[in-house]
Amino acid sequence: MTVVLAGIGADSTNLGALAPLYDDGRFEYVPIPEKTDRTSEAATLGSWELRDDRVAADLTTRIEPQPVRGEAEPVTGAALAEWPFHRDPNFEALTYGEHRASGYVSRLRALEPGDVVGFYAGLRRPDGDRAHRYLIGYFTVDSVDVVTPETPQPERKAILASHPHNAHAKRARDGDLYRSEKTVVFIGGRTPGGLFDRHPIRLSDYYVKPGNERPQYYLRDEITTAWDVREGGENMMFKPAYRCAISGERFRSLVGPLEERRPEDAAVDP
Repeated sequence: MTVVLAGIGADSTNLGALAPLYDDGRFEYVPIPEKTDRTSEAATLGSWELRDDRVAADLTTRIEPQPVRGEAEPVTGAALAEWPFHRDPNFEALTYGEHRASGYVSRLRALEPGDVVGFYAGLRRPDGDRAHRYLIGYFTVDSVDVVTPETPQPERKAILASHPHNAHAKRARDGDLYRSEKTVVFIGGRTPGGLFDRHPIRLSDYYVKPGNERPQYYLRDEITTAWDVREGGENMMFKPAYRCAISGERFRSLVGPLEERRPEDAAVDP
């Protein structure tokens, strides 16, 4: 049994801002902006409501949605509100797709039904305290499908059709993925799974490591020990994929309930 921790959500590299973590322990899940407006995703930066009477578009003034900066004009002004999200994972539909090759594809495609994918994101308190990486939810794996550049088109279409609510399927055209040169892993989830209602679990520390000159984000030692982290390294600056050698049942007992969470549920249970 395996748990993979995946870094997701808006940050300074894609939205130019982090989602907020409020004083009462509630938080926002803000997906990354989509790389293209050719998607069937209905959620946009202007329609994504936050708990403080703002919308996601209020968090930023411009985005550069293309895969490589400088390939297209930035999206600014009124156009921000109309730009779609890459809603991945979709916690309501319990679906997640991934093409990052830096440990993500290899670790996710090895998952089996009953394993768990945990999702962490950068969150910042409104008072300006240091931002950190937090586990914000998870779901139990039900199915794993893989589309490679060599996958025959009929098979690609069948896989995409079986994941209609996935962000990668929503921007595909006639069975062709937006990034056709990439391998994409599609994770179909089942319950138990979803977003925490509040009190996410902090995964990161921020400090200067001996021999370095500047502070960086590192995975907390308590997390490494309690969750038996085997792969992913310790540096969290670029949202690595972590593989934890614990069962889904053990993981769920350590992180606590999804709903009616208490402050103590945000602590790391040794």
